[in-house]
Amino acid sequence: MTAPYAKLEQLGPGIARVLAHNPSAFTYYGTQTYLVGEREVAVIDPGPDLPEHVDALTDAIGGRNVVAIMCTHTHRDHSPAARPLAERTGASIVGCAALALETVGPRADASFDGDYVPDRVLADGEIVEVDGQPITAVATPGHTSNHLCFAFGDALFSGDHVMGWSTTVVVPPDGDMAAYMASLDKLRQRGERTYYPAHGKPVTNPQQYVRHLLGHRMQRERQILKLVREKPRAIPDIVSNAYPGLDPRLVTAAGGSVLAHLLDLQRRGLVDSRGDEWTTA
Repeated sequence: MTAPYAKLEQLGPGIARVLAHNPSAFTYYGTQTYLVGEREVAVIDPGPDLPEHVDALTDAIGGRNVVAIMCTHTHRDHSPAARPLAERTGASIVGCAALALETVGPRADASFDGDYVPDRVLADGEIVEVDGQPITAVATPGHTSNHLCFAFGDALFSGDHVMGWSTTVVVPPDGDMAAYMASLDKLRQRGERTYYPAHGKPVTNPQQYVRHLLGHRMQRERQILKLVREKPRAIPDIVSNAYPGLDPRLVTAAGGSVLAHLLDLQRRGLVDSRGDEWTTA
């Protein structure tokens, strides 16, 4: 892919980004690390621990004070560079909580950063100041249980909760569809004018886009309900019918999102499981 890897790009007053060289079917061109501030900086989503990326971030910071290294969540494309960057800059790692993975049940932990240890966990509404202006934590569980967005002026750094190129994957047991929908509705009621996601282009019509995402999930839910009302179905059967022509690399993720919908519907008494098959309750 032709992309501006390892280069500092200024997006607006006090907002710049460095793109990590980790493109994939799940990360688009890669993880976008944001530098917020001018005289001093906060680093949002430091990204994967790639030497080229950490070097580029160090160069972009220059001699400025780093007030915090802030992580939206602990997937391996977001938080692993926090530790080497902290060692270089002396900054604290601040933001989302670490996940106690062993308490969440059987799962594929390979996508999570088990080495992430924050110096300070931010609760909803807590702030970090940069250049005398607040960066405010906005709790948005759903994609992961520990996901945060960060508000700065009329901008929102939306991590993976709202992305600029695709819908968000919600995979149980840590991902939760009801929590994801509630977090989307929470963002819908806020006033930020631009979202800067970790993957994809900025979202410049965020309230309209969030309403679209809510509608998309509700449509998917109706589609899944229709399929299981026709006959009992296993998740692979639902995926093949609900996602025709899906990229084979995304089949497992789609199955996770279908499971998240089914578990939400089950909690609401609308579906039930019989072995590997799901049917109406």
